[in-house]
Amino acid sequence: MARIELENLSKAYGDFHAAQGINLDIADGEFITLLGPSGCGKTTTLRMVAGFIEPTGGSIRIDGKDVTARAPWERSTGLVFQNYALFPHMTVAQNVAFGLEMRKVPKAETEEKVVSALQLVRLDHLADRYPRQLSGGQQQRVALARALAFRPDVLLLDEPLSNLDAKLRTEVRLEIRSLQQRLGLTTIMVTHDQEEALTMADRLVVMNEGRIQQTGTQRELYDRPANAFVASFVGRSTFINGRFKDGLLVTDGGLEIAVGKRLSGSGMMALRPERVSVSSAPVDGAPNCFPGKVEFVSFLGGMTDVHINLQGGDTIVAQIMNREDEEAALKRGDSVYVSWPPATTVFAAANAV
Repeated sequence: MARIELENLSKAYGDFHAAQGINLDIADGEFITLLGPSGCGKTTTLRMVAGFIEPTGGSIRIDGKDVTARAPWERSTGLVFQNYALFPHMTVAQNVAFGLEMRKVPKAETEEKVVSALQLVRLDHLADRYPRQLSGGQQQRVALARALAFRPDVLLLDEPLSNLDAKLRTEVRLEIRSLQQRLGLTTIMVTHDQEEALTMADRLVVMNEGRIQQTGTQRELYDRPANAFVASFVGRSTFINGRFKDGLLVTDGGLEIAVGKRLSGSGMMALRPERVSVSSAPVDGAPNCFPGKVEFVSFLGGMTDVHINLQGGDTIVAQIMNREDEEAALKRGDSVYVSWPPATTVFAAANAV
């Protein structure tokens, strides 16, 4: 069992708080992703769990044991660094064996575990090669094998895919997720890549300015973001400012938008692009139906992003499925109507920051 409990975990450097008040309960075998922009505190939090950064306050428990003051090698955690940190003068097998040797594991057992770890990542046939003779994806898997060689209870991943190209990232993240599920490892991964977080994790932890903003499943964060930051960071949103009155958001340009909830005062709403419909004529009975002009079109393969300027200067983004009929494609300057049901408003708050 490897339940992880972080209680009021904090790290300060003088007056700067890299992480503050982190409370998180991670179940045995769960895959958690810490997601946020650079400098939000996610890597600091991960390295406190690993034992490479000493917390200013709070506690870390793994399997019910307080490990806050323990050295990294005294915790059953395996860490994969962002740059892999492979020794160039060592072979693949020697790199994987390094952590075991530091833990004084007997030679015969070390050799057995190295073979087993390389078999897990399907690199046992490259045991005698050096890092410079490997591709980026292979180097990443060597780093993963090294972290798994001593069979840790917890796997920690610090942006492990950031050095790979887009196609390879897709392949390797599926390999990591499959391996994690097969081994039942409790895993924490740090990333700023939304797609990685959405496709790999059981739960997401969105961080900003050293604090947790929201924790939940992908659908919970996407459909019910806790604040404007989460709405902007998880998925894509169009934000519209105005003043709430009688269930409407009245924009500076005079649009009256039904938002599905009664609020008062100034604030903002957010809307997901794929929930906006675009038509050449008004939609009968639609509560939010406004005319506009297409100002920018971006072809994305199966989808097209359409930026539409509405009355009063607000711009809304719609994402529509592409059709085979090229003549039907929207162009810059086209007059259109946009519409969406109030219930699809993903976020609305008065005095939102």
